[in-house]
Amino acid sequence: MATKAGKRIRNLRDGRDFKVLMSLHDAVAAVKETSNAKFDETVEVAINLGVDPRHADQMVRGVVSLPHGTGKTVRVAVFAKDAKADEAKEAGADVVGAEDLMEAVQGGKIDFDVCIAAPDMMAIVGRLGKILGPRGLMPNPRVGTVTPDVGKAVRDAKGGQVQFRVEKAGIIHAGVGKASFQPEQLVDNIKALVDAVARAKPTGAKGTYLKRIAVSSTMGPGFKVEVGSVGADA
Repeated sequence: MATKAGKRIRNLRDGRDFKVLMSLHDAVAAVKETSNAKFDETVEVAINLGVDPRHADQMVRGVVSLPHGTGKTVRVAVFAKDAKADEAKEAGADVVGAEDLMEAVQGGKIDFDVCIAAPDMMAIVGRLGKILGPRGLMPNPRVGTVTPDVGKAVRDAKGGQVQFRVEKAGIIHAGVGKASFQPEQLVDNIKALVDAVARAKPTGAKGTYLKRIAVSSTMGPGFKVEVGSVGADA
């Protein structure tokens, strides 16, 4: 680590310089330096966008496959029957079902992180909108979770695919790996996420789109990143 960067990181760690903008590489180094919990913390990114998601033409959502995965064990549920159910199981789905899975979800058993549905299952899945929707689990064709190719969707979800969606305040939050990752792995993952968000820029967005980016670990402070250092078109 360069001496200059190390000094900035020490100042940030000591609580004296939290407003400084850092390059992405320095911010990642700072996150790793200040990640001192007794577990492998998740590295998280917050992206402030120049959009108002209350307007349909300013909604931002999408999916990205992180080049180095998330480091997280992802549990996947699939709504499917017959051959599609077999395909999902062979791909590694943790929970597969149809009406029985619907009843389990209605009963409060939601022990999965990603939910995928074959198209012919949407009549069943549609009844679960009020349960799955607020949790960000509702299958959606725009992010590839309503698809006839359930096997590929399961493999993608297990392999480090991340869904993102702008929140009411115009912010996207996403986990991009673990504090134990190598710095370059985290840099690559963050760049992939920011690039995907940039490509998802809605037609209604006006002015500066990528306004601010911050990186943190689960228990650590946030570090502000120079947007230009990420390499995405703002």
